[in-house]
Amino acid sequence: MTNSIATAPCTTRTTAYASLAALGVKLRHVDLFAPIRQGVHIPQKTVRYAPTDKLYDAFIALLAGAQGLVEINHRLRADPALQAAFGRRACAEQSVVQDTLDACTEETVGQLQQAVDTIYRQHSQGYRHDYDKEWQVLDVDMSGMPCGKKAALATAGYFAQQRKRRGRQLGRVLATRYHEIVVDRLFSGATQLSTALLPLVLAAEETLALDEARRQRTLIRIDAGAGSAVDINWLLSRGYQVHAKDYSTKRARILAQSVAVWYDDPHNEGRQVGLVTAPAREVYPRCPDMMRVAVRCRQANGQWGVGVIVSTLSASDVLALTGQDSALAADPASRLLAYVYFYDQRGGGVETAFKDDKQGLGLTKRSKKRFAAQEVIVALGALAHNVLVWARRWLAAQQPRLASCGLKRLVRDVLTIRGVLEFDDRAQVQRIILNDRDRVAHHLVGALQHLLAPEHVVITLGES
Repeated sequence: MTNSIATAPCTTRTTAYASLAALGVKLRHVDLFAPIRQGVHIPQKTVRYAPTDKLYDAFIALLAGAQGLVEINHRLRADPALQAAFGRRACAEQSVVQDTLDACTEETVGQLQQAVDTIYRQHSQGYRHDYDKEWQVLDVDMSGMPCGKKAALATAGYFAQQRKRRGRQLGRVLATRYHEIVVDRLFSGATQLSTALLPLVLAAEETLALDEARRQRTLIRIDAGAGSAVDINWLLSRGYQVHAKDYSTKRARILAQSVAVWYDDPHNEGRQVGLVTAPAREVYPRCPDMMRVAVRCRQANGQWGVGVIVSTLSASDVLALTGQDSALAADPASRLLAYVYFYDQRGGGVETAFKDDKQGLGLTKRSKKRFAAQEVIVALGALAHNVLVWARRWLAAQQPRLASCGLKRLVRDVLTIRGVLEFDDRAQVQRIILNDRDRVAHHLVGALQHLLAPEHVVITLGES
């Protein structure tokens, strides 16, 4: 093994997460967890580990790919080098971490959410968005979180491909341009997006500091679950721009009858779009010139399935948001299709974010009986998601191919490179040697060298 280049006494330790340890050095340098350590108070006495230290252990385990908190023992507690890279001298046993989560109260949850908001404001791109230059696009949606029948607020509700299942619902606001979670909130299993929209949007306003001027430059994109006239008019009353699918199937069929010309979608066989000409003033008095585009597709029974896209955006704005030439606004078909394509992009926004978290961070794998405990896990998961997004951006600045990595690949491949860590007598990482037999390490070494240059940590390749 390559000898340490340091002249001071050092300790050498192997780890299965040398690349994650490098990220840990960065997070330790910026003191990422400081707002949680300083602002969150859990009603539990300190025996060996402070309660917030145990939350930190759970957070590190999520970054290490733990699908369940029971994996803390295997992924973190058994790896002293990884602990030390994140600034931990030891790691709590998983059952002790579970007890701390169970000790959390609703007051604790509120403090944690405020602390996570502070971290978001300190490190995110979404908070620093230039509203004068371009739209802030916020996707709002919900995803089912199945759990045991005895769990608090576990009720019957919609859970994809799981009939007669009980669980909770996770509401999310995503800053889509930056793939960052602005707000994650937990609701009972029967809660629908129409009910959750108001608290989610108000929470996002607080996190992003959205004043009236910023709200006018913020676009809320939602599916039919929050596409009722009441929901859309409430968003309009707050000053937001809206791009949504109409909630009412019955109204969509009636509006589709006012379409004079239908245009084929060249990218989706069997799909057609048309301009709704019926007046919108009675439905949307705050936006009487609301753009409405009818969309119809052939169903298996041969009948037309109809929906209506509702938008306050101009044709030039929606073309720009879909990356098309503004000159296409003169073509009726291209103009209408742009509204539909922009709605379709939800699939690469909030829906992909949920999928990433389920596959990469085990979003639906960790279920606590107490509701407050589950809310804490949700907040830590949102923080882990954002840290991975930020880490990808940091690394992609030097290695652009990493920009296309999803969270699953980041956790599974990029952050699990074996190696050796060398520490000085103050337990500070001096050198990280990545396993040169791992092909990903060869792509990553330069990016990590640049990332940790301010911390004077040497990153090299070697045998492991």
